[in-house]
Amino acid sequence: MIHIKTLGELIQSGYQSKNIKEELRTNLRNKLLAKQPTFTGVHGFENSVIPELERAILSRHNINLLGLRGQAKTRLARKMVELLDEYIPFVTGSEINDDPLHPISRFAIDLIAEKGNDTPISWLHRSDRFFEKLATPDVTVADLIGDVDPIKAANLKLSYADERVIHFGMIPRANRCIFVINELPDLQARIQVALFNILQEGDIQIRGFKLRMPLDLQFIFTANPEDYTNRGSIVTPLKDRIGSQILTHYPETIEIAKIITTQEAKLDENQTSLVHVPNLAKDLLEQVGFEARESEYIDAKSGVSARMSITAYENLISTAERRALLNGEEKTTVRLSDFLGIIPAITGKVELVYEGEQEGAGVVAQYLIANAIHTFFPGYFPKIEKLEKQDVTTPYTEITEWFFNESGFELTDDCSDEVYKNILDEVQPLEKLIQKYQPEIPISDKYFLKEFILWALVEYKKLSKERTEDGFQFKDPYSRFISKLS
Repeated sequence: MIHIKTLGELIQSGYQSKNIKEELRTNLRNKLLAKQPTFTGVHGFENSVIPELERAILSRHNINLLGLRGQAKTRLARKMVELLDEYIPFVTGSEINDDPLHPISRFAIDLIAEKGNDTPISWLHRSDRFFEKLATPDVTVADLIGDVDPIKAANLKLSYADERVIHFGMIPRANRCIFVINELPDLQARIQVALFNILQEGDIQIRGFKLRMPLDLQFIFTANPEDYTNRGSIVTPLKDRIGSQILTHYPETIEIAKIITTQEAKLDENQTSLVHVPNLAKDLLEQVGFEARESEYIDAKSGVSARMSITAYENLISTAERRALLNGEEKTTVRLSDFLGIIPAITGKVELVYEGEQEGAGVVAQYLIANAIHTFFPGYFPKIEKLEKQDVTTPYTEITEWFFNESGFELTDDCSDEVYKNILDEVQPLEKLIQKYQPEIPISDKYFLKEFILWALVEYKKLSKERTEDGFQFKDPYSRFISKLS
């Protein structure tokens, strides 16, 4: 079809035009009938958001995606492009992608009247049929809908009463396309009012002109819940004109969160070949995000974006990569102490409540890492009791006795893998504990697990951990008092 270049050839081919909502509906029906996936690359929404989105498309609705930040709202909107026809014809030179069989602009109508079947046509690929506008307080009606262009009027020697002097805004130029307005509540109420007629009747009004231009658009709006900030809200009559409002959500399981993070993290081959990441490290990193969403220090209404886990994962890899480069190593494994490297990714992504501000963003980030360790530890090893009877032996007694007798050790941030392993191997009870409770652990993950035990014992107050200038010092929690007494 794309070899057709004139209106006459298009008519002769039997081409049937359809509006964009019918186009989306037809292609979605075909995919559903063929049992093909519809929104690939979007995970965790298979039984919630995606079915609702499919119902909205089948209903030919304009859609509002409502959810906290980092919930793949814009990604879903962009994925809808895949449900469009690969190419559609338009009148060559048209500013608003006029359908050759149903022109609506003065330019296209006059051109077809003049040239008839010889009217030139071009083809628009679906990748060029997506328009996106971030709603900001400075957006004007002229930006979105259009305005009278005095320069055009002067050049064409036309009066301002002639519709040919109109300069079309983004929405008319997106005719026959998907048009997304992100953060809709940020759009001033008077600008939202200007969308009423476009959504309902297809009219556009510009400085007194009332043009009967039945624009053909699929609108998608994205918004945070109205109580997220005081920046604004969606005016009620506009809500009434949006067919479906669909609520998005964060990943509900660690496994889904890991898939998203792995898919979205920007890593090159050098990083993936150089740095091995134990499964437990990936789980802990995602758990940090889950802990943040439940934390009393973080504003739940603001949300914790999935981008936090993605950037934290990139930082984690880069921390291990930097250490390996400094030591000239060809291969390394992520350590638990490398999690200090993810703190900058956390502090920039969370909105703290008053209590969190009092603690400080860096301290809150460390709390989240500690809570993640606390949450995961009972799934790997026996629970550590806070209070124990005197002289009762526990699975961790040998480890705590070793630290009491040996006075502990220091793990520096940038020590080589050889030094790191030698230090942990000195604590022989760690090896025994792993052999007993996690015998199937891969050798590549064993040292991370050893460090994980030490950090967990610190969280349960069985060991102490102090930050030194360039590392961590682990020792018996009572050694300081004993040394003072002696």
